[in-house]
Amino acid sequence: MAYLLMFVTLLHLVTLAVLFIATMEKSWWVWSSTESSDLWYNCRFDNEKEAWSCESSKETEWLQAVQVLMVLSVVFSCISFLIFLGQLFTMSKGGLFYLTGVCQAFAGSTTFTAALIFTLHNKEILEDSRELNMGHFGFCFILAWVCVPLLIWSGIMYIHLRKRE
Repeated sequence: MAYLLMFVTLLHLVTLAVLFIATMEKSWWVWSSTESSDLWYNCRFDNEKEAWSCESSKETEWLQAVQVLMVLSVVFSCISFLIFLGQLFTMSKGGLFYLTGVCQAFAGSTTFTAALIFTLHNKEILEDSRELNMGHFGFCFILAWVCVPLLIWSGIMYIHLRKRE
């Protein structure tokens, strides 16, 4: 039981870290190794200054929806971890971690919705950018999709996890 508890806790922390990277890093759409877009900025690498030059993304309704859902996902995953720690030390023997599991599963569903919106509406989200057929989805977009089953799976594991002495 202790190994399962450590595994679920480690899975939660790793998933939270990956989710945070997917939300904040600058690679949801990539045109080349020197030009990319994320949820917050469009960035280009300036060879003369040898630094990234970033400007704010144009705020469309779809982009704002993706931004809000990804931030909500990080917040719910953090809240889920805090609730888990609270339940771990205060819950009576034999109790289930329902609230933790529901919060974690909700974080997974918000990440799923955000990644799906970006998948289906990337033309509207990146409308002022270069030709979309010259680019591809970046690693942060892929990380967001990887987080979806991990968040839902850990949420289900929390729901079935029973506190023992």
